[in-house]
Amino acid sequence: MTRQYFGTDGIRGRVGEMPITPDFMLKLGWAAGRVLVDRYDGPGLILIGKDTRISGYMFESALQAGLINAGVDVGLLGPMPTPGIAYLTRTFQAQAGIVISASHNSYYDNGIKFFSAQGTKLPDDIELAIEAQLEQPMLTSDRLGKARRISDAAGRYIEFCKGTMPWGMNLSGLQIVVDCAHGATYHIAPSVFSELGAKVIPFATEPNGTNINRSCGSTSPEALKEKVMEMGADLGIAFDGDGDRVTFVDHKGEIVDGDELLYIIAAYQKEYAGGCSGVVGTLMSNFGFELGLKALGVPFERAKVGDRYVIEAMRNNGWALGGESSGHIVCSNVTTTGDGIISALQVLLAISTMEKSLHSAKQGMIKLPQTMINVHRVKNIDLAEDQTIQAAIADTENQLAGRGRVLLRPSGTEPVVRVMVEGEDRAQVKVLAQELASVVEVALS
Repeated sequence: MTRQYFGTDGIRGRVGEMPITPDFMLKLGWAAGRVLVDRYDGPGLILIGKDTRISGYMFESALQAGLINAGVDVGLLGPMPTPGIAYLTRTFQAQAGIVISASHNSYYDNGIKFFSAQGTKLPDDIELAIEAQLEQPMLTSDRLGKARRISDAAGRYIEFCKGTMPWGMNLSGLQIVVDCAHGATYHIAPSVFSELGAKVIPFATEPNGTNINRSCGSTSPEALKEKVMEMGADLGIAFDGDGDRVTFVDHKGEIVDGDELLYIIAAYQKEYAGGCSGVVGTLMSNFGFELGLKALGVPFERAKVGDRYVIEAMRNNGWALGGESSGHIVCSNVTTTGDGIISALQVLLAISTMEKSLHSAKQGMIKLPQTMINVHRVKNIDLAEDQTIQAAIADTENQLAGRGRVLLRPSGTEPVVRVMVEGEDRAQVKVLAQELASVVEVALS
């Protein structure tokens, strides 16, 4: 069955445009409720959490009404990081958890994402069943559900995050700027780090419904960089709007991305935590990350872009660590999904145990210069079958001599092909990318 609404990470779009409308959310809540009632042979509890964008109130009410109409009981979590909703879904033994968020997007976007009872992404067959149910007329259940607000949701999640640290571990002596992107971590992340002993300087912790991700957070770490330097802090930590991504800034004001954070965690596990069986990255992971892991003797595999594919590859390999350069990191030995706060704690545990600053801990990995050029796609061709393009790729790879890589990746959202070249020589990389892009442009025009 072809998906009409669900993408690789739920349903997302502009507020007020289908399917991100109140009437659709009402029907979606009902459809999801009906499917889950059938799957679990009876009604149960479904949790709803959201980030801080203003449209969340509207969609929370609509989903709640639809679920109650389907005979399902609802637990309202309020503003809560996406991974916190996954955790609470498990601990409440709920049938599912629903996240109202558009992650790192601006406030005028919103979306819906489901978690299974196990706190993982909803299986494909259930998503397809929900889409099929959406085509049916909405009927009222003989048994209506009830709703209640879970007032201690934030405290439960704070304690879970703290509990992932070894007994006796504390962050005393560290001064940390914590950038919450005016998003779902605003009332949670500062408490986690301060209760573990750090001196916390909160930043972007005053959401007003429209300032989420605006010039702050993990997608705009320049503001955090300035704050770290101004305060003379040891480091800064930035989350995105829904709290599943994290980016650091070290004491020198250098931005530390997901590849470097994964490297630090892997290096710590290799030396101090019984070893690191392997790490999953993506097609966009820096080649320097791959070389750094190779030097550590840690296996590495690339998955397609998207946490769904990273987690799938981790599961297939039996590995517990993976993520993306965007800062979406999965530590499956600790939790079931990408979690910005828990990933940050794993990094802090690593540098504390290794007795290194963040700046020195990342030195074992050298990010290679990268040039990416978007080539407009007039016609669709199979890049792997075009002999001219393949010959140009082979020539580029020969010139890189095994110390770089080439990637051609059609965009899933724009009519472009992304041409990327990485290597040790910045000038050479730029020239090679331009030459390869010229060949691709001729083939696509």
